[in-house]
Amino acid sequence: MLDTGWIASIAAIAVFALAAISVVHALLQRRDTGTIIAWVGLIVLLPLGGSVLYWLFGVNRIRRRAHALREGYLIADPSAGGATLSEPPERWQRLLHSGDRLSPFRLVGGNAIEPLFDGDRTYARMLDAIDSARHSITLATYIFDYDRVGERFVDRLQQAQDRGVQVRVLIDAIGARYSRRNTLRRLRRAGIPATTFMPVHLPRSLAAFNLRNHRKMLVIDGRRAFTGGMNIRRGHSHADPGPHPIHDLHFELRGPACTQLQRVFTEDWQFATGERLDGPRWFPDTVAPAGARACRGLPDGPDEDFEVLNFTLQSALAEAREQVTIITPYFLPDVALTGALKAAALRGVRVDILIPARSNLRLVEWASRPQQGELLERGCRLWLTPPPFNHAKLMLVDREWALVGSANWDPRSLRLNFEFNLECLDAGLGGELATWADALRAQSHPLTLDEVRARPLPAQLRDGAARLLTPYL
Repeated sequence: MLDTGWIASIAAIAVFALAAISVVHALLQRRDTGTIIAWVGLIVLLPLGGSVLYWLFGVNRIRRRAHALREGYLIADPSAGGATLSEPPERWQRLLHSGDRLSPFRLVGGNAIEPLFDGDRTYARMLDAIDSARHSITLATYIFDYDRVGERFVDRLQQAQDRGVQVRVLIDAIGARYSRRNTLRRLRRAGIPATTFMPVHLPRSLAAFNLRNHRKMLVIDGRRAFTGGMNIRRGHSHADPGPHPIHDLHFELRGPACTQLQRVFTEDWQFATGERLDGPRWFPDTVAPAGARACRGLPDGPDEDFEVLNFTLQSALAEAREQVTIITPYFLPDVALTGALKAAALRGVRVDILIPARSNLRLVEWASRPQQGELLERGCRLWLTPPPFNHAKLMLVDREWALVGSANWDPRSLRLNFEFNLECLDAGLGGELATWADALRAQSHPLTLDEVRARPLPAQLRDGAARLLTPYL
């Protein structure tokens, strides 16, 4: 009879060693005490399962050789093709100084930035820009469904490629799987250089499985760009959204700041493929001013850009004097951000937080509820936006400083994902966004402290249990 005792002993030793390595890694690499306790407790209770889950979902850092990639590439060109604001308004100097220290870019003027509130209008503008391309097109997106919207994009990209335009398409490896039909295969059949960001090949990619590229950027000839929260999928279309309609916010950008988006894309592309995109086809020698608005790119990710957005949010809340408006589909701020929100409200700043009345991710919705009471108690105001699901991301301070882009107020965006946001300083743009936010708030339900306290005990227990999962979300 085969003696399996030694096999079991070796397996037990291997599991113990894996658990020990996982605990040591969590103790040395994690910063938040609550997160450390959560992961170590899970590993101790479930040595094998907890360790596997930790390496899948708990490791939130990766080195992309970004310092080497940026040498003489980003930092040596901090204004990225535009005129830096030598004398920013005194009111905003401290906040802008914070951005100078966090971002590889500087605030540049001479830009035209237009909000696009409608999916059909946004896609029409993007397709028009693709049709007008003469030299290069770079497209990065988290989701690229091959539905009736995605088909139009693939056809136009193919037409651009056929007329000699250099096209590059980067899709996140997990986001690419949202589509039943394979968009990446269709792009490659069309002869378009396309790839996925951090392909999932378990167990080799186990430690990077949870680190995704959530950026949405389209850059045309280095002079015209689009960024914001919209993926490429039918649900964003207002005319024909299908069974899952989505409201969102996107932006068209013209002017020198487009170079900053192109820099971020080319760094991601080089990491994913090894190909370096450089020269006038991708980076024109000069990008003429297209307007008078000032903005700066804020790349964020679990690499050398770690916590850029988290610190930016905290700095903006500290500088607010009159009003802060936050619109986000997923609202799970950490302890520091929650404290900054409450501190702003206690100073007399009007803090309005708009979140969907019903999320498309119920677990995240439940996990966000326990902190609603403490925010309301300290004077923050919460609003529940009506259907369809609002996927827009916006932070507006005193109707003049705006932060827009791909990031949500949750651990995934602020610690795990590669994100891209634009910091914008312009009273005209701020007023336009404030008008839109005011209209959305007028349609929304104000959540009261009495409603929060009246939730039945089973729901409170469910929400509290979901809250415990925050470090894993």
